[in-house]
Amino acid sequence: MARTTQPKGPVGGSRSTRGRVHLRLRIGFVVIAMVLSVFGARLVQLQGFDPNSYAAAAAAENEVDVTLPAERGEITDRNGQPLADSADGLAVIADPTLTEQHAAALATLLTRRLDLDYATVLAALRKKDTRFSYVARQVPAAKANAALQAAENKGFDGLTTERDPIREYPGGDVAANVVGFMGTDGPLAGLEMSFNSELAGVDGHATYEYDSGSGGARIPLGKSTRKDPVNGTDITLTIDQELQWYVQRTLMKAVQSSGAESASAVVMDTKTGEILSLADYPTYDANDPGASARKYRGAPSVSDPYEPGSVQKVLTLSALIDAGKVSDKTRLTVPGSYQSGDSAIHDWWSHGDIRLTLAGVIAQSSNIGTVLASNKFKQGQLRKYLVKFGLGQKTNIGLDGESAGLLTSKADWTAADEDRIDFGQSVAVNVVQEAAAINAVANGGVRVDPSLVIGKATTDSGQTVGTDTTTRRRVVSKKAAHQMELMMQRVVDPVAGTAPGAAVKGYLVAGKTGTAQRVNTDCGCYDGTFDVSFAGFAPADNPRFTVYVVVHNPRNGGGGGSVAGPVFSKVMGFALRRYGVEPTNTAASTLPTTW
Repeated sequence: MARTTQPKGPVGGSRSTRGRVHLRLRIGFVVIAMVLSVFGARLVQLQGFDPNSYAAAAAAENEVDVTLPAERGEITDRNGQPLADSADGLAVIADPTLTEQHAAALATLLTRRLDLDYATVLAALRKKDTRFSYVARQVPAAKANAALQAAENKGFDGLTTERDPIREYPGGDVAANVVGFMGTDGPLAGLEMSFNSELAGVDGHATYEYDSGSGGARIPLGKSTRKDPVNGTDITLTIDQELQWYVQRTLMKAVQSSGAESASAVVMDTKTGEILSLADYPTYDANDPGASARKYRGAPSVSDPYEPGSVQKVLTLSALIDAGKVSDKTRLTVPGSYQSGDSAIHDWWSHGDIRLTLAGVIAQSSNIGTVLASNKFKQGQLRKYLVKFGLGQKTNIGLDGESAGLLTSKADWTAADEDRIDFGQSVAVNVVQEAAAINAVANGGVRVDPSLVIGKATTDSGQTVGTDTTTRRRVVSKKAAHQMELMMQRVVDPVAGTAPGAAVKGYLVAGKTGTAQRVNTDCGCYDGTFDVSFAGFAPADNPRFTVYVVVHNPRNGGGGGSVAGPVFSKVMGFALRRYGVEPTNTAASTLPTTW
């Protein structure tokens, strides 16, 4: 009979084992319930309490903000010829989340196609924490599109373009000293800088959603916003582009032939004060300013003051005639030297006692004769006249960096100072400032503000300038101005004067030479070099233009008559012919220069 074996416990395990299983199940259910509660609460929060903010946050992660550049205003000459305008250009933009993976190969392609620096492009393609990174700015549209097409052909994603106009200067170096130029991120010189706010306009903005799962493509019906740009304002200058070109080339030849450091010239409409040309040489090509030294990328004609020398005698003696102290026929005995303060004043040529009329003092440019006549001024009288002529004050034609020159204050003015200021030492001017003063004599004794902008425009400093804001003031009487004009005619006389080379065939010319010692800023002393100049107007008896030429440090030994005079003649002759000014056929002045 078989033996049966009794089981040792209940089937399915002991009571303690069943308890542990039940505990694990209960804990599991609790954990699952807690997780579901968290998800449920989150769902309620998203859908019930604040759905909009979370939807916006999600959308923002897939949203791009794009700048819509305003079109920069043109700068044109008086005849509408563009001096600065904008051409179609594109910015090349990368989405680094899409370009980082193949950045090295893509950077190589873009570097070759767009003539860029490899390291800079590579950094743009790998830029962190952004989906918008500039690879290149202001690229010609055809060039940019060709580069993106080449990238697409090789299977590269993540590149786009946006409008980014290119600033162009059709004349190259013509009026570059006045117009200035743009850098990648803004203006760096000239009127481009001083009128930037008017020219720039206001950029617009656009946002759109993109599909991160399809290479960053814009979602056609996705959320988008747009604020259109406000384009900049055009500015028309008083400059005549063709005349400006001629003046610049004439200055270049004068500098090269005389071995000078530099030269400047201004052509003004005598009646209106409009500046038809404001030229400096050396200058630069505004399309490639980096090719020229920094010191040439400005307008020294307004920024760099200098002593005007004997051209100043026109202002001094016009004022003296106006004050009723002398006339064009006043007789003077002029010694070979004149003691003033601690030093002696001399003329540019050696002589003993000579007898000159006031006309002879101008024609022969006698320093001593000028000082002797000017001793008739009352104390402080000359300074008041010079202030009325505009010395010691900015012309405010709209160019940043203009110098006000130097005119000794009333408190510091001494008799010795005045002796030297009489003939253009111990006083400093800029080219436009002195031209406007000489123009007052040409304009019958009335100073008219020089202007560079037709109409009006407001600089970034808040100053409104232009022909609409021009003011006039009488400085000397019409009679005094006429007497000075007759004396200045004698300067270009081949026998009586010092500048026959400044004559313009067929026209009556009134002018004045200037030769001034240059101050070395390192030592605060005269260093033996000179600035030479010629200022004048024509036709002398009914002036249409005033021209002022300054040549700095000519090394051929020439003076104002021989170096600057011929430049004046060429520039004035060109301007008169270009504007169809008829000769007046008036006989030249025969005022006596000696007695």
